[in-house]
Amino acid sequence: MDQSPQGIGRYRWLICALLFFATTINYIDRQVIGILKPLLEDELGWSEIDYSNIVLAFQVAYAMGYAIAGRIMDRVGVRVGYGMAVFWWSLAAMAHAAVRSVLGFSVVRFALGFAEGGNFPAAVKSVSEWFPKKERAFATGIFNAGSNVGALVTPLIVPWLAVTYGWQSAFLVTGALGFCWLVVWAIVYRAPNEHPRLSRSELAYIQSDPPDPPVRISWAALLKYRQTWTVVVGMFLSGPIWWFYLFWIPDFLHKQHGLNLLELGPPLVVIYLMTDVGSIGGGWLSSWLISRGASVNLARKVAMGVCALCVVPVFLAATIPHLWVATILIGLAASAHQGFSANLFTLASDMAPRRVVSSIVGLGGMAAAIGGMFIAKLAGHVLQWSGSYFPLFVIASCAYVVNLILIHLISPRLEPMEFNENE
Repeated sequence: MDQSPQGIGRYRWLICALLFFATTINYIDRQVIGILKPLLEDELGWSEIDYSNIVLAFQVAYAMGYAIAGRIMDRVGVRVGYGMAVFWWSLAAMAHAAVRSVLGFSVVRFALGFAEGGNFPAAVKSVSEWFPKKERAFATGIFNAGSNVGALVTPLIVPWLAVTYGWQSAFLVTGALGFCWLVVWAIVYRAPNEHPRLSRSELAYIQSDPPDPPVRISWAALLKYRQTWTVVVGMFLSGPIWWFYLFWIPDFLHKQHGLNLLELGPPLVVIYLMTDVGSIGGGWLSSWLISRGASVNLARKVAMGVCALCVVPVFLAATIPHLWVATILIGLAASAHQGFSANLFTLASDMAPRRVVSSIVGLGGMAAAIGGMFIAKLAGHVLQWSGSYFPLFVIASCAYVVNLILIHLISPRLEPMEFNENE
């Protein structure tokens, strides 16, 4: 809920809604191939290794795009940078309909991954500009819930499009959504201090935190700070698990429980409905704790600890024969991931000046995508040679507890960055 004083305006929540819909579209476009994996394997003759290589192409490009986009957003601003990213990823998503070979899919997935890397650096920077610190985790949780909605909508529309009009239509229709968003973005978005529709009282509320020190700093200098490594390590360990859910859970349900393309919808909808609760709930929990007097350090880590513990039972999903019990376990873990991530993203704006937030998130996203490269190849080889998902679920089960321990060791107090003027 809106925790600001009454009567100051709520325009910032419209901006948050735009970030939510962009993230929704971002996840629709990237998840289409995961939903269509069983169909494309049969029709185009892919092996598990072929599919893992296609996913790897996306991850390599996403790592590059995430890091570069973070720097671009800090230099050219969110309005132009975000618009460019959405334009190019929408074009790349539609281009999937024109290819047939493993190489062709790898090329268009590379293009998609590179452009999609701009979403989270832009969205997190927008939140840091449009929200005071006490609302940022909640706002981040809201826009991050778009990833869950995107993952929820995709299994509802993509199987129907593929069965009714062919698999190519799924890429064309979903890819076109980004161009619709671009029109609204161009009309609505401006920086807060330039926005004609933002009231003076709301602008003052948005800027109520102490001003950031003026700073220009290189990537190399950012890597000297433990605050940067807190985000980088956190995203490196958590990101690959989400990629595993996104790109392999439909196949897990198909192979482990015998679901066909049209039957995948209900369990995937349940999983991603649960993740919406986790994303918003995880951000809300730390914001609520702060509003009750807890320190930012305590609030963020308590919320992340609750989420980490909720992931632990997911290893049982690979051994339980009952579809809906496995679905609930996966949904709980995916939900906890999103709550963990909402707070993890917010750590960047907690500890860093707004001017470098996107750069730090970009470095973290690059690390997450590099971790995703490892999980892609590992999943491909494990499934090709053993046919078992159990080792992959065990890794997911342990990842977040280990992650939080490392985050606390690196930044025990989540102290703000203090820059040397010569850097």
